Amino acid sequence: MATKAVFLDALGTLVELEPPWVALRQVVPDEVSDERLVAAVREEMAYYKEHAHEGRDAESLADLRSRCAELISKRLDVELRAEELVESIAFSAYPDAEPALRALAGRGMKLVVVSNWDCSLGRVLDRCGIAGMLDGVVTSAESGHRKPDPGIFTAALELAGCEAGEALHVGDTPEEDGDGARAAGIPVVLIDRDGRGDAGCDIASLGEIGQHLRS
Repeated sequence: MATKAVFLDALGTLVELEPPWVALRQVVPDEVSDERLVAAVREEMAYYKEHAHEGRDAESLADLRSRCAELISKRLDVELRAEELVESIAFSAYPDAEPALRALAGRGMKLVVVSNWDCSLGRVLDRCGIAGMLDGVVTSAESGHRKPDPGIFTAALELAGCEAGEALHVGDTPEEDGDGARAAGIPVVLIDRDGRGDAGCDIASLGEIGQHLRS
């Protein structure tokens, strides 16, 4: 079946996170060491990753962010407001994202982001300058399914208006992206962003997606 839609993971595939501890260093007292700050932020990031799907709307997202700020505050013994944590988090699109999306759109592909994220992902992609090139965004928070649950991909198929065999999913994690998409019957291409040459990875740049489209 010819490819009609390309699904893309967000973090690690389309966008990257700028280290939050760099911005937080400006609001955290000097007596807190860099090592302690980084460790606390990494713990918060792991917590968020496990709970991102709980940020379904403005109210639940605010609650999730408050819990994340509270976690860091306890680890550092410093009062950190949720607003300060949010302000420290910034994403940027990878250099190959915009040209790849334009090339895929030029070939008539429906483009849908499929990601384990809270309900703010659309705004994040807009700030990264790539939202206007997408046909839709499906998050774990809004779909009620978290990768590798194939339900999130089913929602993406409905949005794209195509069958599983007519889609291609591009992501960076073998478990969440690879196993999840395959469970939904969708072919997968894994990107190696770190240049490690990991077994099972198919591309090193989003510009290579076109080589995997079926006609």
